[in-house]
This record gives sequence, structure tokens and C-alpha cells, in this order.
Amino acid sequence: MQRYGLRVTPWTGLLMVVVAALALASCAERRVQRRDVKEEIDLSGRWNDTDSRLVADEMIKDVLSFPWVQQFKDGHAGKKPVVIPFGVKNRTSEHINTQTFVKDLERSFLRSGAVQVVASRDERESIRAERADQQAGLTANPAAIGKETGADFVLTGVINAINDREGGQEVVFYQTNLELISVVSNEKVWIGDKKIKKFIDRSKTKF
Repeated sequence: MQRYGLRVTPWTGLLMVVVAALALASCAERRVQRRDVKEEIDLSGRWNDTDSRLVADEMIKDVLSFPWVQQFKDGHAGKKPVVIPFGVKNRTSEHINTQTFVKDLERSFLRSGAVQVVASRDERESIRAERADQQAGLTANPAAIGKETGADFVLTGVINAINDREGGQEVVFYQTNLELISVVSNEKVWIGDKKIKKFIDRSKTKF
């Protein structure tokens, strides 16, 4: 069958239907909804905000329950221990922003009123550069140059993952370990861990 000089076949009609469907899909309306930040929404099965929050909650509860704070105060005339974040290494194959729960830990230390927190290495470098700029004579009230507060403990850690996959099913096991280490003695005064296990099923195809 020909129409306007074009040969029309059953395949031609099917192709037109597919093209029309793709065109409609491309024009589909996008909707964005505000959701409660504590609501668990897991789309890919990978590390997400819920996992970060679970790690932060567990570590905060655990680190402040250990005796290291009081032991330090008893040995230093009531002085509050000072903690510096060294960062958390991501040894998984995923991109994980570990700063989210590290910042939650820092905030909890400060809220407790029992622990002081000093800037990280990168933050200190930026602050030192700012002080140097202020001392150049272009600032009316330059910050005084003095001795920085030294850290008594280093906060560091690592995230590991184990993947087990068969067909369309996968199990992902995450383990986060954080440690507080004495700068003076290298003694580990706290070790915290949080384990998360996920089962992902991609074997079912829906039409």
C-alpha cells in the first residue's frame, strides 16, 4: 500500500506508534514533592541519606557513652578533651559523602558541652590564609595571631562494603568503623561500628 508516494507497511504503523509514545513520554510532566527527611526512600539500593543518618545516630549514642571524656577530665584538672576530625575513608566501590555523619558527630560533641572540636586540616589552612590576609594591612580590625588550640584526640574511620550478587538479586553489606585515638599516646579510647545489610531484587520484570 502506498500513500503520497510512501510505501506503508504494518511495520510502518508500528514504528509510528512507538515514535508517538516516545514523544508523549518526553513531554511527561515532572512533579517534585517535599518529603520528611526521616522518611526512608530507597530507589537504587545503594548508600543513601537513610544509611548516613543511621550511622550518625548509632555513633553519637555510642561515643558519648564511653568513659574517655571523664577519664580525660580527671587526668587534666577538668579540662575538656579536644577532638579533630581526620576524615573517614570510603573503601567501597560507591561514591559516599562521609562528611554528612562526621559533621553530625561534631555537632553532637559541641551540644554535649563536654567536648571541644577544632577545625580539620583543610579548614585550618583556609583560616590561616585568612589571618595572613588580615595582617597585610587591608583590614581595619585584623585577627590577632596567637597559638591555635591543639587536639587531644583524632576522629578517623573507614567504610567497607561486601557485595554478593546472583542473577537479578544482590546483597550489600556495609560496615562503618570510627575510632578516637589519643594524639599523645596513640591509644584508642573508643571504637564504634555500625553494620547495614540490604537485599536488592531486580529479578522481577513488570510490564
